[in-house]
Amino acid sequence: MTYEPISVFDIFKIGIGPSSSHTLGPWRAAQRFLRTLEEQNALFEVTSIKVLLYGSLAKTGIGHGTDMAVQLGLSGDDPVSFDVNNIHAKLNDIVAMKKLIMAAKHEVDFDPREDIEFLITETLPHHPNALTFLANLRNGANIAETYYSIGGGFVIKEGEESRGAQNAQLPFPINTADDILHWCRKTGLAIHEVVLENENAWRPEQQTKDNLLEIWRVMKECVYRGCHTEGTLPGGLEVRRRAAGLNRTLLKDAQYEGVDEWVGLIKKGGNNFKYILDWVSCFALAVNEENASFRRVVTAPTNGAAGVIPAVLFYYILFNEGESSEKVIRFLLTASEIGSIFKKGATISAAMGGCQAEIGVSSSMAAAALTEAVGGTQRQALMAAEIAMEHHLGMTCDPIGGLVQVPCIERNTMGAIKAITASQLALQSTPDYAKVSLDGVIRTMWDTALDMNSKYKETADGGLAVNVPLSLPEC
Repeated sequence: MTYEPISVFDIFKIGIGPSSSHTLGPWRAAQRFLRTLEEQNALFEVTSIKVLLYGSLAKTGIGHGTDMAVQLGLSGDDPVSFDVNNIHAKLNDIVAMKKLIMAAKHEVDFDPREDIEFLITETLPHHPNALTFLANLRNGANIAETYYSIGGGFVIKEGEESRGAQNAQLPFPINTADDILHWCRKTGLAIHEVVLENENAWRPEQQTKDNLLEIWRVMKECVYRGCHTEGTLPGGLEVRRRAAGLNRTLLKDAQYEGVDEWVGLIKKGGNNFKYILDWVSCFALAVNEENASFRRVVTAPTNGAAGVIPAVLFYYILFNEGESSEKVIRFLLTASEIGSIFKKGATISAAMGGCQAEIGVSSSMAAAALTEAVGGTQRQALMAAEIAMEHHLGMTCDPIGGLVQVPCIERNTMGAIKAITASQLALQSTPDYAKVSLDGVIRTMWDTALDMNSKYKETADGGLAVNVPLSLPEC
């Protein structure tokens, strides 16, 4: 296995839903193509541009907003800062005017209905999520580049190796769970402390902590917004939002202002099992209803699985006394390293591995982070990660209508609950007697991914996607 340094901010990225691989990745690819044009002093020589989508990007691209993402990326907009309320207005202008202002600098003729091609019968060999940009220049030449969106918003250009936070010499290189345990034993550090030492190779420690708290702020705002937004999700399935109604029921229509008062009321409601279970589900639903609505979320490690980490982190904060900023930082650091070793040893792309690569990985991340956060040992944390993934093995990705809604939204509630259960099992267990290692389950997940039929890998060609009539709402 080639060593690949991956930062916590490669795993946790701020972006826009509904998919990290089908929305955020293509958006980033479009931005990279713009940089290529500018580096070659060719931007203002472009007369027209075409985008070719292959494989899974073609088959489920409409439902995942891939066409929208490439237009916004080519326009020079950034998913971290772009006002999500302006998405449809901007795209409608492009369609109406049949013009695209590349990098917000250079106008070219562009009709998305003709200049974005969905090649649903073609798949490129490197990865199912492929797209090609072709720019024609005034002198008759052209510039073309092909990119692969490999999951979690990671993008690589054809011919290059996987891109993480590159060119860093980390004090504790990690590819596997055994590597994590090795460094913890050698140094006496906890998992989150090892990860933080590695992050110091990229930036000052305080900057890492500040950036992690920004990640948490976006997660928290996403949960709150989702818990207070009614309506029906876009895309045609007529799926009704449920988080807001559940939030209202659990709080008995209490009145409050802002996140802090809301959190205070939740904590006052008690800690019986049903109450906690309903809230964990509510948090996860809230995030992924926002994700399905093209709102701002954090990949964790993907958009389709974005609700698991926030739901379990809210559980830790509200019901396990994890309120301090330092505890949130530790949680996110530990979670990120588990996501990193899954990416290195298997995949975090549903188009490569099915939903086990998304909900399964996020559940594993959350299980390890929660276990360490509440006082478990490093080995118990890794055991919790293993348990969580072991019971997601083989999970398919079969989104109805190619939308990140059914079964994706509910699966985030399942992933969160499994993470908590896995943590509890690990905390009450002795890792010495465990039969399955985390590295063993990662290898098994990858073997399963390779064996899985392609129709269950985010193509909407099998499973629920073909057995549920599109006219039926989820509930």
